[in-house]
Amino acid sequence: MSRFSCSRRGAIGAGVAAVLGASAARAVIAPRYPFTLGVASGEPAPDGVVLWTRLAPDPLMPAGGMAPASVPVQWEVSEDEHFASVRSGTALAEPAWGHSVHVVVAGLRPNRPYWYRFIAGGETSPIGRTRTSPAPGVMVDRLRIAFASCQDYEVGYYAGHAHIVADAPDLVVFLGDYIYEGNSTAANVLRRHPTPEPVDLDGYRARYATYKSDLLLQAAHQAAPWISTWDDHEVVDNYANDLDKRNGDRAALLRRRAAAYQAFYEHTPLRPAQRPVGPAMQLYRTVDWGTLAQFQVIDDRQYRAPPPCQPEDSIARHLDAVWLTPDCAERHDPARSLLGDIQETWLYGKLAKTPARWNLLAQQTLMMPYTRIDPATPCAAPSVYNSDGWEGYAGSRERLLRQWRDARTPNPVVLSGDIHAFVAADHVDPDDPSRVIAAEFVGGSMTSGNHDATLREATARDPNFRFAENRVRGYARADILPDRCEMAFRGVSNVRDPHATVTDIARFTLENGRPGIRPG
Repeated sequence: MSRFSCSRRGAIGAGVAAVLGASAARAVIAPRYPFTLGVASGEPAPDGVVLWTRLAPDPLMPAGGMAPASVPVQWEVSEDEHFASVRSGTALAEPAWGHSVHVVVAGLRPNRPYWYRFIAGGETSPIGRTRTSPAPGVMVDRLRIAFASCQDYEVGYYAGHAHIVADAPDLVVFLGDYIYEGNSTAANVLRRHPTPEPVDLDGYRARYATYKSDLLLQAAHQAAPWISTWDDHEVVDNYANDLDKRNGDRAALLRRRAAAYQAFYEHTPLRPAQRPVGPAMQLYRTVDWGTLAQFQVIDDRQYRAPPPCQPEDSIARHLDAVWLTPDCAERHDPARSLLGDIQETWLYGKLAKTPARWNLLAQQTLMMPYTRIDPATPCAAPSVYNSDGWEGYAGSRERLLRQWRDARTPNPVVLSGDIHAFVAADHVDPDDPSRVIAAEFVGGSMTSGNHDATLREATARDPNFRFAENRVRGYARADILPDRCEMAFRGVSNVRDPHATVTDIARFTLENGRPGIRPG
C-alpha cells in the first residue's frame, strides 16, 4: 500500500474524474496552458501538506478563461526532485471554486522535503518544493521562517520574494494584504492593476490573478510551504466586521466580503476546514513544528467590535470613521473585543496547553501600545491612537498579555504586519510595567510605502520600542532554535528594481526563558 493518501474530498474527485476522462479535460483547456498562476503548498503537518493550484489559462478573464465544467487534475508527490519514485492521485477542479484545487496529501514522512506537480489537459505544472513538519513531541534543532506582508502590486516589484527564496526558509508566514483592492491614481505607479476595483467574485479572482501572475511571487510559493492570514485589503481598506470605513450598507459589505473570502480561499493553500460559507470563514488555527514552535494564526478583522472614540451616532448617520483619535474610555472597555469572544476563548485555550518551546502569534496589526504624533500638530507630543488595530481594543490586548503571563506560555512572540515598517518591541505586564512578557516583531512591508511620517520620532520616546524603521521595504527572517530565536530584518535596496539587493538592517536575539529583545 502507498504511504501517500489524499483527503476524502480528493478521493471523491478521483472517481468523478475517471468518468470525465482526460479527453474531456483537454477539450475544456486546450490549447492553452492552464497553470499560469503557478503552484503552492501550505499548512504543513507531520504526515502531509496541502497542495494548491488553480486552472486559469486566461487568468484575468471571468472564471480564468475556463468553461463551466469540472476538470480532473492529477497530482504527483515525490521524495526527490527528479520524480524517480512517484505517488499520485486525482482531484477535481470545480467551476464553483474557480477551478482551484486543494489537495490534502497524507501518509508522508515527518520533517523532510517533498516535491510536487500537477497535470491537467495534457499539460504539466511547474514543480514545487514543500516539506512536512516534525512529528509530535519531537524537539528539532532549527526552524527557519520568513515572514512578510503588504505587497501592493502597483508601487513596487517583488525582489524581496526572490531573496526569500535564496534564504531557503522551511516555512513562509504571510501576515496580510496579499492583494490591494484599490487602484492608485498616482502618476508614478510602476505597474497598474489591469482591472477595476473588485466588488464581486469575478473582480477578486482577477485581482488575485494579477498578483499571482508575478513570477517572483510564484517562485516564493514554489520554494516552501506557506501559512497565511489576511488583513483589510483582501476585502476593502479598514473594514471592521460588517462595517466599511464609510459606515455604509452592512448587507452590501457582507456580500462583498463573501466574494473576497471565497477568492482568498481559492488562491491560498488552505485546508477544506477553512473553506468559507458565505461571508464567514474560520481562519484562526494552529500549526505545530514538533515541540520547537507553535504558530497561533488569528484573524483580527472578521469578528471585531466597531472602532472606538467615534462621533456620536456615526454608524447610524453613515459618517466616515475617524482612525486617529484622542484617548477615550471606550478604547479601554474590556467588553469590546478585537478577536471576538469565540476566537479569544479558542486562543486562550491554546496558549494554556501549548507543548511548544516558542509560541508565535501570527497576526495582522501592530499590537504594541503606541501613542502617535497627530499629523495636524507634528511638533507636539504624541497624543492620538490608531483605532484600526489593537490600540482601539486595549482591553483585548491586556487580556492577552495576562493570559500569556498567567498560563506561563513559553516564549510568546508576536509576528505582525500592516504598518509598512520594521519594528521590534517588548510587551510588558499591564499590572507590572517592569516585567517583560512577550516580544513583537513587525517584518516591514514587501512593497507598500510609509504612511506614518513620525514613527521613528514617536517610538523613540518609549524605551520598550527597541527598533523602528519605515523608510525601507522588505521582510523578516527568523531562525528558531531550542535555546534562542535569531531575528533579521531584511531590507531591499530599491523597491522599484526587480533585481534589488538585500541587506540586514537590524538583527535581534531572544533567549529561551529570558523575556526581552537583545540586539545582535
